[in-house]
Amino acid sequence: MPTPGEKLRALIENGEHFVAAEAYSALTGRIVEHVGFKAAYLGGHACSAFHYAVPDNGVFSQVEMIEQSARIAQAIDIPLIVDADTLGETVADAYHFTRRYAAAGIAGYHVEDEVNPKHSKHVNGLCSIEDMQLRIEAGVKARGDSGLVIIARCDELYTSANGGGGTGSVEEAIRRGHAYSEAGADAIVFASAPPEQQAEVIPHMPIPVCTLGFNLPNTAFTLSTAWGWVSAAVGHLAMARELMETGAVKSAMNAFTNFPEKYDLIDQKLYDDLIVEWAERTGRPTRPNHAR
Repeated sequence: MPTPGEKLRALIENGEHFVAAEAYSALTGRIVEHVGFKAAYLGGHACSAFHYAVPDNGVFSQVEMIEQSARIAQAIDIPLIVDADTLGETVADAYHFTRRYAAAGIAGYHVEDEVNPKHSKHVNGLCSIEDMQLRIEAGVKARGDSGLVIIARCDELYTSANGGGGTGSVEEAIRRGHAYSEAGADAIVFASAPPEQQAEVIPHMPIPVCTLGFNLPNTAFTLSTAWGWVSAAVGHLAMARELMETGAVKSAMNAFTNFPEKYDLIDQKLYDDLIVEWAERTGRPTRPNHAR
């Protein structure tokens, strides 16, 4: 059987653009697989906000990301790509966490060159090219035969004015892209950058390019995020307010019965059959119609 990393590599090598759809939990991973996506993606913002209620600025750790991503990876058959931030503070961290991601069944991650704390009032900048190369090289050494796909995230086009650490230089983005490829990165993403700037850089990349949030021509795949967990939170907030104000959640009355896929998504029949077999073979009583 191919490893998750090998599955992801096969998708990329196939040459047909695909979307890795947002999955911030095991159930949402099942959902994106159920509707036909070939890969899933857990972003840092989705994980930090939904599971820990903290901002995506380096507050939550790689240990916490691995904990949540492992739950998703174990629930799906399609490959899962995750946001690994900087992979920790040192190359030793990068090596250690790469081994843990591979052991958890993660197909690939992206590691970035932005200095923590990011997405904050602090003007942070990017790490040196040499430091980023060494992080990538540590990941390459650590992944072993798992096939884990290492995606370099370059934030040079994500400028300080917009909350990033880059200067916006297309020439520097190209230089970094080549350097990260030389270090062993399998693909690259220029996150939170204007599409027109990314379009300038893409033709110069020696490795496949993916995008974050939107599709662009001549790219291998898209990491789609920031719609699932936000929609869930908005819906929960509205229903919580309705319950507080009216004493009932009428807007959700039919949600359970109008969600027939739920039993397939949580393997209801599998577990029912296991329990029935156990009860019958051990002489325990069973009920004719299990009320769900």
